[in-house]
Amino acid sequence: MNKHNDEKGFYKPSFNEDEHLTEHFTLREMLYSYTCEKLGMVNRVDEPEVIIPRLRTLCERVLEPLRREFGPIRINSGYRSECLNYVVGGVTHSQHILGEAADINTPDMKTAKRYMDFIEKNLEFDQLLLEQQKRTGIVWVHVSYTERKPNRKMVNCII
Repeated sequence: MNKHNDEKGFYKPSFNEDEHLTEHFTLREMLYSYTCEKLGMVNRVDEPEVIIPRLRTLCERVLEPLRREFGPIRINSGYRSECLNYVVGGVTHSQHILGEAADINTPDMKTAKRYMDFIEKNLEFDQLLLEQQKRTGIVWVHVSYTERKPNRKMVNCII
C-alpha cells in the first residue's frame, strides 16, 4: 500500500492541508482545483517534502507582497499534479507541477495589469504572464518563483 493511501486504497495526504504557508495563504488554497472538484479527481501531492516548501516560498516572495499591496487576491491554480496539469491542458514542464507557480484571478484587464506592474517593478520572479481565455474573456496573471536556478524575470502576454 502506498504511504499516501488509507486502508481502503483512497488517497490520504500525509500533511495538514489547513497549514498556513504565510499569514494569508493556506496549503489548501494552493492545492485547490475546481477541475478536480468538478471531475471527482484528486490533486495528489506525491512529494510534499519538496512541493510544500516551494509553495511556501512562492507565497512569501510573491503572493504575500501582492496581497499587502492590493488586499485579498484569489488563486485559481497553484500546485497541479501531472495528471491535473494534463487534464487542464498545461504545458508539459509547467512550474505548477513543481509547486513554483500560481494563477491569480483578476476581475478585469485593468486589475491584471496593475498586478503585473507591481510584481515586475518590485518583486523577484521567474515568469510573469498575462493570460486570457478566448472563449470566456476571463483574465488571470500567472506568476512563478524558483530557487532551483536564477529567476529569469520573463514577462509576456498570452492573449
